[in-house]
Amino acid sequence: MAAKKYLAQILGAITEVAATVVSAGAANDGDVVALNAQGKLDSSVLPTGVGAETKVLTTSEDLAAGGWVNIYDNAGTPTARKADATTAGKEAHGFVLASTTSGQDAVVYVAGINNQCTGLTGGETYFLATTAGGETLTPPSASGNVVQRLGQSLSDTEVAFEPGVPITLA
Repeated sequence: MAAKKYLAQILGAITEVAATVVSAGAANDGDVVALNAQGKLDSSVLPTGVGAETKVLTTSEDLAAGGWVNIYDNAGTPTARKADATTAGKEAHGFVLASTTSGQDAVVYVAGINNQCTGLTGGETYFLATTAGGETLTPPSASGNVVQRLGQSLSDTEVAFEPGVPITLA
């Protein structure tokens, strides 16, 4: 849906103007702000320190919306990939709410509610799965696997991300 419009007096004439949904910074000084398609303020219109805790990172593989993400050092550059409980070093550091293809930038949420999950049972504790980017009710149990609590499910599509300390199984 397009941004709502309002009437403004510009140089003595009444003019229809679209409200700003996403800010480009100082260029939008004085603009009237509109809610986005989800009925929320875009984080770009909020001051630093207010809003979701995110980091924009390049990806080294395709990431699915709702997937759990590991942030690793790729030749000196922090890079996002799917978190995976099959081996130490790929623990979950956050999640993505939008799908992203390999080599593109992704907005990685390092705290908050992952509301893009599917098939969850509300009120249960979820762990990082051995399926890359996924979650499971049953903690991994094979030697070399990593057990990491992701958080509590709030509904069939939401997990409150409260990562536990990863434990590598002997």
